Amino acid sequence: MRLLFVGKRHPQQRDLIERPYGRFHHLPVELSTLGHEVQVLLCSHRHLPSTRTRIADVDWLNEDIRTLGVGDFFRRLSRHAAEFRPDWIVGMSDTYYGWIANGLGRTTGARVAIDAYDNYEAYMPWNLPLHAFWRRSIRAADLVTAAGPQLAQRLQSHRRGGRPVEIIPMAADPEFRPLDKQACRRTLGLPAEGRLVGYVGSWARNRGTTMLIDSFRQARAVRPDLQLVLSGKPPPEALAEPGVVSTGYVPDAQLPDVINALDVACVVTADTSFGRYSYPAKLCEAMACHVPVVATDTEPVRWMLAGSTDHLVQHGDAASFAKRMLDLLDAPRAEYGPRPTWQDQALKLDQLFSEVVR
Repeated sequence: MRLLFVGKRHPQQRDLIERPYGRFHHLPVELSTLGHEVQVLLCSHRHLPSTRTRIADVDWLNEDIRTLGVGDFFRRLSRHAAEFRPDWIVGMSDTYYGWIANGLGRTTGARVAIDAYDNYEAYMPWNLPLHAFWRRSIRAADLVTAAGPQLAQRLQSHRRGGRPVEIIPMAADPEFRPLDKQACRRTLGLPAEGRLVGYVGSWARNRGTTMLIDSFRQARAVRPDLQLVLSGKPPPEALAEPGVVSTGYVPDAQLPDVINALDVACVVTADTSFGRYSYPAKLCEAMACHVPVVATDTEPVRWMLAGSTDHLVQHGDAASFAKRMLDLLDAPRAEYGPRPTWQDQALKLDQLFSEVVR
């Protein structure tokens, strides 16, 4: 089959041309290895030039709406789709690409799939017209996939019948695997001795990350050698906390080192319109590295951890979060069972394409 993916070039602040990662990269690439002809049509709004790049036997095309203007931008998308003559068009990465995929499907006669990994409506709750277009695209699509059952149920409520929303879970990228802890610490300049817990991810109130410092403070009162490793750009008050070690932004290739350097990885999400449908990639990565995890108990995270009480803590309960950190330091547990890969997920998506065609 000929498969055309369409989505934004910079999901989660990562450039898919320069820093390929996640389901946006690996699903197209793995489907290509199964024998399909695959193109990915990326859209940007950063005054970038039109480009065409061959990566992992997949053609990646970029068009920029600010460079081209609205009219020429949509004409370019339509022209690419018409020239490629896809059997399927897959909208991914954001609300906009649901209705763009449906529009391209109407003009080319291709079937349309929409793949969602978050509750996109939580990104801009005030943009009701955009949400209406999104829901209309969910109803019209031949196939809808979601990163987990909670999100699938929400999307199904917009379909009003038709084929049920299918689940294509998140997976860790292949480079996330168990590595030597001490070697990783040396690479990153982290303390060789002592205990390290860490948080790798965005720092935002709507994720509930403010609880993390309080939890760490309570745990460190029991274990003075405990240190908290933070990557990226946490707020000044977090960096000022005694025992906090900052790696700053690290190259993508060293992200597996950060996780493998930890004794315990912390995953914090909140019971919000975003968190109730969030399937953290960092949790997948920690599990793939066989690092013990303490995580807030939202429904998606509980599902990802198969309900394991060894790792779950009620959100907002800093004392219990601290106690679980200490328990996992004293008795590490990281038996998560078989972990799905992007190859597994591509095989499932390929099967779904074939089922709809039949």
